[in-house]
Amino acid sequence: MACKQAASPPATREPTGRRGPGAGAHRLRLLAAFAVVATAAAAGAATPDPTYAAGFERTRLLREAGRLVFSDPALSASGKQSCASCHDPKRRYNPPNGLDVQRGGSDLTAYGFRAPPTLTYLNRIPPYSNHFHESDEEGDESVDGGPAGGLTWDGRVDRGERQARLPLLSPFEMANTAHGVAQAVRAARYAPLLREALGARALDRDEDAFAAVTRALAAFEEDYDEFSPYTSKYDAYLTGRARLSAREARGLALFEDEDKGNCAECHVSRRGRDGSPPALSDYGLIALGVPRNGRIPRNADPAFHDLGACGPERADKAGQAAFCGLFRTPTLRNVALRKAFFHNGSMRSLRDVVAFYATRDITPERWYGKGADGRVRRYDDLPEEYQANVNRDAPFAGQRPGTRPRLDARDVDDLVAFLGTLTDGYLPRNPYRAERARAAARTAKAGR
Repeated sequence: MACKQAASPPATREPTGRRGPGAGAHRLRLLAAFAVVATAAAAGAATPDPTYAAGFERTRLLREAGRLVFSDPALSASGKQSCASCHDPKRRYNPPNGLDVQRGGSDLTAYGFRAPPTLTYLNRIPPYSNHFHESDEEGDESVDGGPAGGLTWDGRVDRGERQARLPLLSPFEMANTAHGVAQAVRAARYAPLLREALGARALDRDEDAFAAVTRALAAFEEDYDEFSPYTSKYDAYLTGRARLSAREARGLALFEDEDKGNCAECHVSRRGRDGSPPALSDYGLIALGVPRNGRIPRNADPAFHDLGACGPERADKAGQAAFCGLFRTPTLRNVALRKAFFHNGSMRSLRDVVAFYATRDITPERWYGKGADGRVRRYDDLPEEYQANVNRDAPFAGQRPGTRPRLDARDVDDLVAFLGTLTDGYLPRNPYRAERARAAARTAKAGR
């Protein structure tokens, strides 16, 4: 009977556990954009035509150009790698293969040390803050969510344009220079679109041409139909358009049960108070003690550690021990389309990921390597001085060798089944828009 009840969509309820950012994150980005325009105007700088029509047309042109930029390998030093090489549109902008980390560099022989995250639902991620407080429309703004936000695994950049710079210039990704990108874009078939959007001389100087590319990429990634579609089976369920199977419903119940999976503590699964769809992440930064990935070439050096928020890619928190080992919680939307998981791609199946959460400290020998003394080295990708940062809340709470896991084999399978409902494409279009349209029509009718 409980499964049948769980299979029907719930009404919007008060959230349990931490809440994640919803529409409020997008509002913050809009306010930031308005602030940039206002600052430029106050400084006497030339500003674009302020009319809405002109602004929408500029965005349309940038978005059209950005779609072409995204798949253009000419922007890489090798001439063989584009953004789409690591973020496959056919896999909802997840990696196209099962490699732990992707190849890059000027000759495609370099390897980084992080797995590419999905690019979907970036608009839901708030700017980085050491103390995140969500909007009151979506949750409880009095709750300090701790460090959260930012568009990278370590949260070091907030804006789409800045994020787009990183792979273009990274020596182990596209490995180009601003000059190299500028030369390529001037010769590209989308150059006229950029000039039409940004001005006839927008590509004349290298720095302006490079900025045009990153701006176009940011505009493309803000195409909500493409990157934030909300068309999964779970969205259909939340809006009364589908029922979950018995296994999926059990998985959802485990996902939200604080004494079982407790997944919703970080991967928010309920709609916000304002009716916004769940992001399936609170985008908080957390240390999970993920196993070291020996398949990553950089990890052949035992002295090297990817410490997330405190380096090596992020510099502003270097030496701040409380941030070492923390990585941003990703959305679980479209997670079933991935073949490598966690920031270092160390796990190859969702079932292993869920089992890791259930047994990390019960059977550490399953997950971690051994030291020279033959003893298991728990949290082997994090130096001992930072291991106090590792999260021990449920489902990790109470775990120790010999204890019984909170999740058995059937539970793990049920959770994996539920995660499969988070893949977009089940519905032809965003169901929440139809809800809002109906609500607006009812309000208009009541006001007559």
